[in-house]
Amino acid sequence: MLQIDFNKLADLFQYHANAPMLFNSGLFLWLFLGFSCLYVILRPHHRAKVIFVTLFSLYFYYKSSGWYFLLLVLATVVDYVLGWFIYDAEQRFYKRVWMIINLVLNLGLLAYFKYTNFFYEAWTQWTHEPFNPLPIFLPVGVSFYTFQSLSYTIDIYRGEIKPVKSILDYAFFVSFFPQLVAGPIVRAKDFIPQLYRPVVVTPEQFGRAIFLIGSGMFKKVIISDYISINFVDRIFDNPTLYSGLENLFGVYGYALQIYCDFSGYSDMAIGIALLLGFQYPINFDSPYQSRNVTEFWRRWHISLSSWLRDYLYISLGGNRKGTFRTYFNLFMTMVLGGLWHGAAWRFILWGMLHGGALVVHRFFRSYFSVGNFPLPRLLAQVLTFHFVCFCWIFFRADSMEIAREVLTQIATQFKPEIFTEFVLGYQNVLLVMVLGYFLHFIPRSVELQAEGLVTRLPLVGKLAWLLGVIILMTQVQSAEVQPFIYFQF
Repeated sequence: MLQIDFNKLADLFQYHANAPMLFNSGLFLWLFLGFSCLYVILRPHHRAKVIFVTLFSLYFYYKSSGWYFLLLVLATVVDYVLGWFIYDAEQRFYKRVWMIINLVLNLGLLAYFKYTNFFYEAWTQWTHEPFNPLPIFLPVGVSFYTFQSLSYTIDIYRGEIKPVKSILDYAFFVSFFPQLVAGPIVRAKDFIPQLYRPVVVTPEQFGRAIFLIGSGMFKKVIISDYISINFVDRIFDNPTLYSGLENLFGVYGYALQIYCDFSGYSDMAIGIALLLGFQYPINFDSPYQSRNVTEFWRRWHISLSSWLRDYLYISLGGNRKGTFRTYFNLFMTMVLGGLWHGAAWRFILWGMLHGGALVVHRFFRSYFSVGNFPLPRLLAQVLTFHFVCFCWIFFRADSMEIAREVLTQIATQFKPEIFTEFVLGYQNVLLVMVLGYFLHFIPRSVELQAEGLVTRLPLVGKLAWLLGVIILMTQVQSAEVQPFIYFQF
């Protein structure tokens, strides 16, 4: 007779700091299957659907950050109330006061969890005192849902939207689990109107969702995790143990790893949302095909770059206050974007490098008329890709010292004579990298054809495609499910 250990079963559904629930984990697949069955029943009933999905989303966040899901609940209540205060204020002065309070609360909360130890360490270095980090836990996804919530209150302040009538509908928007912990950053004016429409998932939308979920899992587990565990992590753990050639390919590997990791999560999030009847725009558009840094930021993490443009760059003055101020606003937007990614000087430097590159590109684009001194497309792509890779070194390295070691090894210990030995020693990793970059650089039309092929398959064919990806995942993934890189931001 089958014996069920209810203690182990209960433990499975509790939060474990070393095992947060991920889209590519077995537990989520089973939970989502059960969730979907109930969702199909409840989706015609608006209020029941909203309550059910919100409760599931809060449980999903509990499995990612433990009792810090209460922080999400608190932030939801505060921003919902302040949204109405901003809207109801008749005088501009009071609207501004409530908006400032909202900014202080949201950004203050974010600053406490992400930057307290950063500023504390800087203070101890200045005063020459010992640094003992404070035991502050960074809740997963706090940066994402803070920015998402801020877009709601800022749009109310600007008069672009009206506040939602029900706090449950607002809670649904803030906590919706597909994008909750790592984006895309969804705006209320794009998402909330969909909440009141009948939930309809056409066969084409279902097919596209299955394609996105499968391709997202493929990018995350089969490409990103494999080259991370078997190559990239080893290089960045101790660069001096490896030649400059290995360090260089470690940088190329990380560029592919972070793209496949983050775009893979976005694909899964967009696909899962589409299965539930909600449509998101794409978050990545083959960014390494860019011919300049400006184009790169139109293709990379589109929801964040557009958020920074609309709510930070424009709020700083955008391009409305003269050339110098435009350059300053561009630069500061990217510096603050770097700081958003992490509380470390290397992230600030990463933002400064991208900000400086955006300023330089804008200068030459305005100084030379369009069409003058154009670079060949391939050369422009190669230069832009290598600049982005150079910046990734500071993003990935655990310290500035590690970044310096990587650059030193590449510059002084390149050793091209070991190329054949290098290829033979890392042939599996290099094959995966070649596959990853090949898939990235194929024309968009080919990608759309592949998506259309899966979409046109019968239901059995779609499920076979997804099952095939899952089986392949189980063959190549490590013993432990690897968290997504952007969980730490």
